[in-house]
Amino acid sequence: MRLLLVEDDRSIADTVAAGLSEQRFTVQRAVTYAEGLRAATTEAFDLIVLDLMLPGGSGLDLCAALRNQRVATPILMLTARDAVDDRVRGLEAGGDDYLTKPFAFRELVARLKALSRRRPTPSTPLIRVQDLEVDLGSHKVRRAGRAVDLSAKEFQLLECLIKHYDQVVDRATITAHVWDENHDPFTNVLEVLVKRLRRKIDDGFEPKLIHTLRGAGYRLGT
Repeated sequence: MRLLLVEDDRSIADTVAAGLSEQRFTVQRAVTYAEGLRAATTEAFDLIVLDLMLPGGSGLDLCAALRNQRVATPILMLTARDAVDDRVRGLEAGGDDYLTKPFAFRELVARLKALSRRRPTPSTPLIRVQDLEVDLGSHKVRRAGRAVDLSAKEFQLLECLIKHYDQVVDRATITAHVWDENHDPFTNVLEVLVKRLRRKIDDGFEPKLIHTLRGAGYRLGT
């Protein structure tokens, strides 16, 4: 089960991540509001554990932002506060459960397992980067609310890049994702495909999202 832990207290994050790993959770960590927002909106998780106090913004605001972007992943909120009003605000922001620090690790695990049992069947991820929306299930793409018509290969290339958001993706990785083992890596077909995709995704829009890093590969990001 894949879990996103958004917690800026390193000692707590280390302890929770280590314990959850022993319980067969795959834990990805984020420290700030921005890191949590980026991870939760560009990758698929089964659960999110979210601290209330974060650098760059509150956990309440982050929870609300995720729900506004239709991220339906169950969220368990962690906080040192125990006032009823704080718990109510967390639930009103879209949180599914609430655990006050300090807490027993066994209770955290029990609550996470309960959330995973009652979570809805996950929908196909809708990934957003700036004003670009990519539906990996329906293969529908929109930029600034405008539909973008892509060929099958163009979509496969975009899918590869967006799944590695803000990372440099080398030719070998893209080739393996878009073509089969019989593809000749020494042709310029990849460059042609990137040019076609860039024209459809970036021409007439700002910021530009598809970048070429000569000798290294390609990156989708701002």
